[in-house]
Amino acid sequence: MSGRRQLCSNGGGALTVGFTGRVDSYRQFRPRYPEAVAALLEKECGLNSLSQIADVAAGTGLLAEVFLARGFQVVAVEPNTEMRSACETLVQEYPRFRCVDGAAEATGLPSYSFDLITVGQALHWFDLDRTRVEFSRTLRPGGWCAVIYNERRLGGDAFHDGYERLLREFGIDYETVQRQHLTPDRIHGFFAPSEMRRAAFSNAQLLTLEALEGRIVSSSYMPKPGHQRHAAMLTAIATLFESHADNGRVRLEYDCVVSYGQL
Repeated sequence: MSGRRQLCSNGGGALTVGFTGRVDSYRQFRPRYPEAVAALLEKECGLNSLSQIADVAAGTGLLAEVFLARGFQVVAVEPNTEMRSACETLVQEYPRFRCVDGAAEATGLPSYSFDLITVGQALHWFDLDRTRVEFSRTLRPGGWCAVIYNERRLGGDAFHDGYERLLREFGIDYETVQRQHLTPDRIHGFFAPSEMRRAAFSNAQLLTLEALEGRIVSSSYMPKPGHQRHAAMLTAIATLFESHADNGRVRLEYDCVVSYGQL
């Protein structure tokens, strides 16, 4: 899950701050993950109906749900209480699903028990050295790890340019969050010395004004209701929307990038 305010270096405590009070917006308005992600990893990692998957920093379960829908057994690990409560509702549709309290560096999961660990929108908040040790402990021999990001496309048209300007104008610590994002080289280093493979899929959201507002507010660095700049931000969002909407919607585009390998 993206936009977390602080590094997950203390067992998850600091990580829980940024998304408190944003769970509804996150669950409703964050981009989903293409089904092709699960299909790719099923093939490349040799998964089957008995394979065990751990989704770490699972948030509200957006990535876990893609694998659950294909029949896999998934355990989600999430440190934020509100996020975890939202994630746990998936058990209503997928009875074998479990969601537990834990952090990337200390998942609390049993050793040598999982065939695949997934991380969506979150690796940049982890202590990478400690996380690699923990993932290696948790994976079965020959197990895989997949790091998945919905990377918002920057520029290319007036709407995406305006969206980026809005984030820079109103984001409370947007520049800091952007600097913490991992480069491809650092993600590659997380897998080293093992081989890392990479694939990408086009992804997009068609958003009404309400959904565009929710998408922006779901980011931990944007003003929440009650913040002194929240009202001005909503006015700017409405102006952006009205300038670019087609049939009552705007299209926000992403590249869903999957980096995967054995640890």
